[in-house]
Amino acid sequence: MVDVADKLAYFQAITGLEDPDLCTEILQAHDWDLELAISSFTSSNPPPERQEQTPNTQVTANLLSRDGQNRVDRSDSLGNAVAGPGLAWRIITLPYSVISASIGLVSGAVGLGLWAAGGVLSYSLGMLGLNSGRSGESSTRLASVSAAALEAMEFVAVFERDYGNVKPNFVSEGFMDALQRSRSVFKLLFVYLHSPDHPDTPAFCEGTLCNEVLAAFVNENFVSWGGSIRASEGFKMSNSLKASRYPFCAVVMPAANQRIALLQQVEGPKSPEEMLMILQKVIEESNPALLQARLDAEERRNNMRLREEQDAAYRAALEADQAREQQRREEQERLEREAAEAERKHKEEVEAREREAREAAEREAALAKMRQEKALSLGAEPEKGPNVTQVLVRFPNGERKERRFHSTAVVQSLYDYVDSLGCLEVQNYSLVSNFPRVVYSTDKLSLSLKEAGLHPQASLFVELN
Repeated sequence: MVDVADKLAYFQAITGLEDPDLCTEILQAHDWDLELAISSFTSSNPPPERQEQTPNTQVTANLLSRDGQNRVDRSDSLGNAVAGPGLAWRIITLPYSVISASIGLVSGAVGLGLWAAGGVLSYSLGMLGLNSGRSGESSTRLASVSAAALEAMEFVAVFERDYGNVKPNFVSEGFMDALQRSRSVFKLLFVYLHSPDHPDTPAFCEGTLCNEVLAAFVNENFVSWGGSIRASEGFKMSNSLKASRYPFCAVVMPAANQRIALLQQVEGPKSPEEMLMILQKVIEESNPALLQARLDAEERRNNMRLREEQDAAYRAALEADQAREQQRREEQERLEREAAEAERKHKEEVEAREREAREAAEREAALAKMRQEKALSLGAEPEKGPNVTQVLVRFPNGERKERRFHSTAVVQSLYDYVDSLGCLEVQNYSLVSNFPRVVYSTDKLSLSLKEAGLHPQASLFVELN
């Protein structure tokens, strides 16, 4: 909630009234309604076509007329104003200052609401129907263009229509944008506040501002901005710059801490020669400051470029280090994978050899056990006799083995005998006789030696299958 002191300060900043007692009386007459008091103040001297006044407007007019000595002469700036500032600007008055100054010397400061932000917000609220004073006009505007820029475009169009194209090249944008433009090109900002109904205005515009030599000088050395005091932004600038006489021109430049340095103001009609001398003097005095600003900006750009180059070099070195580290990690991971794979294969080979050795030992043990069992199944070798068969077995390696068997023993006993000797590394073989050739295969295993024709003696050889 804005307190009484803040409302009083806001009212003084917006209206330009310096007498706090008069401002207090006006606010009290409107029950401290800031918006209503400002609206009543700005309409207290309406143009001829507006004949009616509301009670609040009449109260304000009476207070102003009773204390006329406390008001700055605003017969042009307020008497011809169609409408005052927008609602958003009235409410949002952030601190901003105009500094009266010669080059390098600040002589004083006056308060100014941050009308740039206010103007944008006022237009935004107007688009939503909250700014009753401009609702009909704002409904046809494009949201992408600010109200201040539209006012500037309208001023330029009207000025060219009335006075032609030989003129200062007023920018078609708001004051703050024009100020920023002057900063970016290292020029001063030439400000012209236009009072359409002032008797000296037409002659000044035609004879001075539209003078070919003066216009060329202004266009070469300044960024130009103009505004009608009938429009919102022109009205605010007239209050901010304390314009008391028209025609009114000023030369300003951006200063530190969101301030504007007021280098020169020209009030009242002037000839082209007088204006040219004044502006030339301002240029001469401001050249060192503009040159220093240009050098500072160049140094900042160089420093920024150097920082960007250093940052780029650092990023490149960092990326190279990261790439090398990534490559090192990948190489290490590859070596670890290869080592793990080699270890796995070695372990599998060891396990395979151990398994084979174990299986071989198991097979050898099984064969030894089998030979032992078959040797036991043969029983003792019988002595020679009529019922005993003498058998000779020849092996593929030339080795011979002999043994006697009972003639009643079966052919299987001969295979068991060969198996029990352990002379063969294979188990798939056949016993064969040469004359005549007879293969004693599985169909003859159950025959006795006598029945198989091997009694009383036989010579067999081992044939591997």
